[in-house]
Amino acid sequence: MAQADTTPNIAADNRYIMKTMQTPLLEREAEFELAVRWRDNDDTAAMHELVTAYARLVVSAASKYRHYGLPTGDLIQEGNIGLMQAAKRFDPDRGFRFSTYAAWWIRASIQDHILRNWSIVRTGTTAAHKSLFFKLKRLRARIGEAEGGPLSEAGRQKIAETIGVNVSDVVTMEQRLSGADSSLNAPIAVESESEAQDFIADTRPTPEQATMDMHDSAVLSKWLNEALTELSSRERLIIMKRRLQEEGATLEQLGGVLGVSKERVRQLESRAMKKLKKSIESQTILPMDLISDFD
Repeated sequence: MAQADTTPNIAADNRYIMKTMQTPLLEREAEFELAVRWRDNDDTAAMHELVTAYARLVVSAASKYRHYGLPTGDLIQEGNIGLMQAAKRFDPDRGFRFSTYAAWWIRASIQDHILRNWSIVRTGTTAAHKSLFFKLKRLRARIGEAEGGPLSEAGRQKIAETIGVNVSDVVTMEQRLSGADSSLNAPIAVESESEAQDFIADTRPTPEQATMDMHDSAVLSKWLNEALTELSSRERLIIMKRRLQEEGATLEQLGGVLGVSKERVRQLESRAMKKLKKSIESQTILPMDLISDFD
C-alpha cells in the first residue's frame, strides 16, 4: 500500500506555527479585559483574540511531545482543544494569568490524546499510570538505569517513591512500554506462511455445541412457560418481575403493587419456585445444572 503524501499537511503546520509565533502576547490589563468580555458578555471576538494570543503555548507544548511518534498537527489540534477549554473555564477575578491556567489544560489535552493513540492497548488507566507514562524515561536516566533492559528492584522502588505510586504500578507501566503493538497478521518467521493469529485458540462453541445449546434453551423455555400456567396470578407476577427480568423488582416494590408485606411476597415467591421446579421435573429428567437454576 502506497503511503499518503504528508507534505501538504507539514507545510500547513509550518505556516500555522510561523503565524502563531509572530502573534504578540497580551499585557495583563488587556488579557483581563478580554477575559471579562468573554465571560460576562459572551463576546466571541474577545475570546478569539485571547486564544490567538496564546496559541504559541500550544505549539510549544506540542513540540515537547513529538518524540511519541504522533503527527505534530494532531498534537497542535488537541492542544487547541485544551486552550479552548481553558478559555471557557477561566475566571479572571482569581488574579492569575490566563497563560498559566491555559498551559495546564493544553498539556492535559495533548497527554490524553497521546495515551489514547500511542497503543491499541489502553496505556494509562489511572492517574499513577499516566504520570509514569510521561516520566518513566526521564526518571530512569536520573537514577542511572538506561533503557533497553528491565529496571532493577531498587530502581523500581526509587521511581515509585519519587512519583508517589506503588511499585506494582511501575512494573505494569514498564511492561507496557517495553514493546510496541504487533499485528496478528504478522508471519511468525521470515519464510513462513503461518501468521500469529493461526495459533490463537478459538474458544467459541462448535456448530454442534451451538445447535445443542439452542435446542436445550428452546425446550427449557417451553417447559417453563407451561409451568408458569400452573401458578396463581400473584405468583406468576412475582416470578415474572423477580426472576425473569434483567433487573428484578425488590420485595418491597412488589409488596406495594400487591398490597402485602415484603415477608408475604417472599413466601409467595418461595412457594411459586417450588411449584415451578416440581412441574418441570415432572415433564422430564433435567440435568442437575439446569434444575439448579430454579433453586
